[in-house]
Parts: sequence; C-alpha cells; structure tokens
Amino acid sequence: MNFIDLKAQYALIKDAVNDRMQAVLNHGAYIMGPEVLEAEKQLAAFGQVKHCLSCANGTDALILALMAKGIGPGDAVFVPSFTFVASGESVVLVGATPVFIDVTPDTYNMDPASLEAAIEMVRQEGKLRLGCVMPVDLFGQPADYDVINAVAKKHGMFVLGDAAQSYGATYKGRPVGGLADITATSFFPAKPLGCYGDGGAVFTNDDALLDVLKSIRVHGQGSDKYDNVRIGINGRMDTLQAAVLLEKLVIFPQEIKARQEVARRYNEALADVAVVPVVGKDATSVWAQYTLQVEQREEGVKRLAADKIPTAIYYPKPTHTQPPYLKYPVTPGGLPVSEHLAKRVFSLPMHPYLDQATQDQIISAVRKALA
Repeated sequence: MNFIDLKAQYALIKDAVNDRMQAVLNHGAYIMGPEVLEAEKQLAAFGQVKHCLSCANGTDALILALMAKGIGPGDAVFVPSFTFVASGESVVLVGATPVFIDVTPDTYNMDPASLEAAIEMVRQEGKLRLGCVMPVDLFGQPADYDVINAVAKKHGMFVLGDAAQSYGATYKGRPVGGLADITATSFFPAKPLGCYGDGGAVFTNDDALLDVLKSIRVHGQGSDKYDNVRIGINGRMDTLQAAVLLEKLVIFPQEIKARQEVARRYNEALADVAVVPVVGKDATSVWAQYTLQVEQREEGVKRLAADKIPTAIYYPKPTHTQPPYLKYPVTPGGLPVSEHLAKRVFSLPMHPYLDQATQDQIISAVRKALA
C-alpha cells in the first residue's frame, strides 16, 4: 500500500504524458519552451486569475513574491508556525523577520485573533515595519481570506497566500489563485497537482507586478539577458515539467472529486475514534493530506505500521520551536494550538486512486489501532 500512489496516476495518463514529453525532446526548448507559456495560461484560467508565472519550486514562488513586493530587512512577515518550514524560511531568505502566528484548533489555518495580537505587538515595539501577512492553506483548504485580507488592509499590508497545498480548492465559491494580493503554490510531486520533479507558480491580477516577477525569475533581467536591472534568482520551471502539468490538469477536476469522496468516507467512519478534519463552511478542500488528531499518537501509528498501513506526521515540530528560528518573535501568549497539534496529528493515505476495498482496509485498521 502506498501513502500516495503516483504510479496509478501515471498508468492512467501514460500515453498522453509520454507524447507531451516526447514533443519537448523533439523541439529541444528545455528552458522556457512553448509548453511553459501554455501551462501558465491554463493554470491561470483554472484559478480564475489574470496571470500565472511558473517557477522552479514552491519555495522560489514564495521568494519571488516577497522580492517582487519589496519585502526585506526591517519588515515583519506574519506567518503560521504549524506548517512546512519553507513558509518561514522564505521570509528569512529575503532578509525579513518572520513573526509566528497560531492556528485555529478546527481548520489548522491562521487564527485572525492571533494575527491581530501579533500585529499590535510589533506596532507597539516599533522595531519592524508591518510588511506582509502570509496565511498558509494547510492540508488543502484555504484560510479565511476575507477576514485576513481585511486585517492586512487595515494595517497597510498586502497578503501573500501560501497555497502550496490548496491549488484546486475554493473559498466562498472562488478558486485558489486570486484570493490574496499574490498567491504562491507548489507542484512538488506529492501535491494534489504535481510535476515529475519540482515546480511552482505565482498568481496575481497585477500587470505591473507580473513584469517584476518575470524579471526576478531570470536574474533580474531587463531588456535582454545581459541587462540586469534588479537582484533576481534563477527560478524558471523547465519545459518537461510544464508538459507533465498540462496532462495532469486534464484529469485534475476528477481527481479532486475522488479525493473529496475518500475524505468523506474516512470522516464518516472515523469520527467516533479520532478528531477528524474540519473544512470551513465557506471552503472546499483538495485534501493534500487527510489528518487525524488523537491523544496516543505514537502507539496508534505503531499499531498501524504493524498492519502495514503507511502514515505520516505533518508536522512534528512547529517552525518556531526549531533551532534556526528560536530568535524570531511569536504572537503574545505563544502558540499553544500549534504545539498541541504537533504532538497529536498524523495523516492517512490520501490520493485519488484509493479504491473502496483499500479504504475499508485502512478504516478497519485505524479503528482497531485507536480502540
């Protein structure tokens, strides 16, 4: 049994993917070939946003967005701690200061009350500029963007949505892509929509910002490759990965529905033995992860391993507790929810190709392990 089954997906789209990749091999434009622009157009259309700029990976997507918006030394970026380290890491890499925010106990997304408290703390201390709010759409569902956007606007900040796990989800009927001022995502192979290698993208409705992003993506390029008008990075997506995404986009809507059905069955079968995931009333999820919360995690995971059920823990250590990040500020009162979750959560196999028999096997094993 696989935690994520990319082989089953490939078997379904093998011929189409192979044809796409062969076309790239035939034309030989391995960097910024025609498939890159085609993928950017289709990704923007799927997210109902004006512009998509592809890039090398999800971390580069965050860095590109922060750099394009001028975030750097002296700026505070408000970001959750209960997430993958790349969110806070990107802030440090551009020279800014992450200010770690707690999450809500139900959706595990950014807590607006914790955000407000942290903003007030930074404002009163007067050492940092209020720069950016970076909500993370954890495990596949969008954060509460209307509330977070309003808080950021009140304090003169922009919102950068870290949608590494949520591309394909919706919030109040609107797809991920245009929910924040600028949005970054990842196409790491294990994501709901993934490459066969690394990949990422930045989404925006701002024409001028797109021009800056394009420049930064290629070493700060100006009118030609040897005209450098700003500091940049080497952040391009290669053409082969774009070719893969084009074929995966074709089946993505049906894969989202399949993920949602697996999650529905898990929720119905496991709600009496564990705290099951909650999707906000205004959101849909693409179920990047299906995550349970239990009191005796280690024992339960050990029993599942004995039954050959794979599990994973996202995330055992909140970012603010790890050595490189101990010096950075946290919201007043600390992050008790993040620290509580880190000791109790674990994730079950989740992908579109889990047949009902396998789902039933997993459900039965979980019920036994947590009894």
